Formats: sequence, C-alpha cells, structure tokens
Amino acid sequence: MSHLTSERKITIFQTYGGNATNTGSIEGQVAMLTERINHISNHLKVNKKDFSSQRGLMMMVGKRKRLLTYLSKHDLSGYRALIEKLGLRK
Repeated sequence: MSHLTSERKITIFQTYGGNATNTGSIEGQVAMLTERINHISNHLKVNKKDFSSQRGLMMMVGKRKRLLTYLSKHDLSGYRALIEKLGLRK
C-alpha cells in the first residue's frame, strides 16, 4: 500500500522531471525514491523491529545512490541542482 497518491506523484514529476508524463527522468525517479525513503524512515522510528521495511529501505537507498551516481557522471550541474533541491548531502 503506497502512501503516495497519484496527484502527489504527478506534482513530484512536474517539479523535478519536467512534466507529469516524464516518469522515466532520473531527477523524477530520485525525487520519488527520496519521498518514499523519508516516509519509511518515519515509520521505522516508531516500529523499530520491522525488519522487512528496513530491508526495503536499504534497497531504496541503494537504488537512489546508483541513480545519483549515474546522474553525476552524465550531468554534473543537474546533479548538483537536484541534491540542492532535495536537501541531500549537506
């Protein structure tokens, strides 16, 4: 069960991916993963023994890391703008 509604997903992809139908953009995918990571992190603060969610969180963090590595290799200025917008890597 996803906590994200379709309207929320559309706004995320409009904000970061360019338009609502550009769901394949790296920026949009990273923003979506960041949203899900934040939600699961808050869930794990309350439910410390939920190990399956913990594993899912680690997999999402790894996927976001791989996407950010790809973006930094191919579009460094876009990478820097995205991490600034999302508040990653302080």
